[in-house]
Amino acid sequence: MLRDVDLSEVTDGKLYNKDDSVRVTCDDCRGCSECCKTVGDTILLDPFDIYNLEKALDKSFAEMVEKEIEIRLIDNVVLPNIMMQEDSDACGLLDENGRCTIHSLRPGFCRLFPLGRLYDEDSNFNYIIQVKECRYPDKGYALVKDWLGIEDLDKYERFIKDWHSFTKNIGAFLDECTDENEFKKYSWLPLRVFFEPKYDTKRDFYEQFYERMRRFK
Repeated sequence: MLRDVDLSEVTDGKLYNKDDSVRVTCDDCRGCSECCKTVGDTILLDPFDIYNLEKALDKSFAEMVEKEIEIRLIDNVVLPNIMMQEDSDACGLLDENGRCTIHSLRPGFCRLFPLGRLYDEDSNFNYIIQVKECRYPDKGYALVKDWLGIEDLDKYERFIKDWHSFTKNIGAFLDECTDENEFKKYSWLPLRVFFEPKYDTKRDFYEQFYERMRRFK
């Protein structure tokens, strides 16, 4: 999701990579789930997130729509996000104690928090700390790669770069699109190709993603 913000107001002014130490740890969020209760519809999901949700919930994408996830137009592309609880802005995947029910397979946005990503024109990215997002005091230090806790992080970062570039290019193409039918077709096509067909959760995600990327192209 494209954001127009002044980085000096929301970050510490530094750029980080996966091997850098960042001040983000918070005693495993013990006694706190504030960030999961005020997210609204901001937890966007990418194909890797859907793969993990299908594994965690043992459901297909179609079975999750309007229950755990919803879909909406983001920068001209139809994409899914986590649904909130009916009467609040809290994540719908929290239990009665405010704890995440899918923590080991949680979405990438959740793994990052309070980190974010800053992309350049070629979709390369660095990590940033969003200094106003988490109110937990006296944070400790962790390596970015440990904080993310993702296996095969090199593959994951390549996927993130490729997915960002793909959605950015589709969005830019649709910015110039004047044909209503063509706009509808291409804004929905990523959802049809990368999300709706069920992933084989016993197979490597990245193989399946790049198979779909080749099919799309």
